[in-house]
Amino acid sequence: MSNRQRPRASSQAPRTNAPPRSPAPTGLAAPPNPARIPVYLGLAVLGAVVGLAGTLVQAALFPGGLLLALAASAGLFYGGRVLTGTQLGALAPAVGWLIAVVVLLGGRPEGDYVFGQEIGLVFFILGGMAVAVMCATMSRLPYPAGGTGRTGT
Repeated sequence: MSNRQRPRASSQAPRTNAPPRSPAPTGLAAPPNPARIPVYLGLAVLGAVVGLAGTLVQAALFPGGLLLALAASAGLFYGGRVLTGTQLGALAPAVGWLIAVVVLLGGRPEGDYVFGQEIGLVFFILGGMAVAVMCATMSRLPYPAGGTGRTGT
């Protein structure tokens, strides 16, 4: 008998007596991966740094600085999402960003605070939170460019 005419081995046949498996949980229901905790903490610290820098830039260079600060925030939130592949990757820098902005909203005993114009403050906070929500609730990440161009393969 040649190789083409040999019958299939029983180990290659699908098992029919296997118990059904439930699908593995995904997203926030998935069990946490301890190796990602330092990544999430680093993203939170970067979020705080971007929030601090964005606060200073948007107050100093009002219309262009506001756009620059929001673009930097969006880049960090989306980058965290792509880096980790999870929603928590976008939420970790957003939490750091929000904490830094809220701390800077407190002001000083002399009555000064970091934000320059009130309209810039509103757009910066609401725009940053909107960008964080958009990045965290994306349905799925884009596919790499090396694919065949056909979906489902």
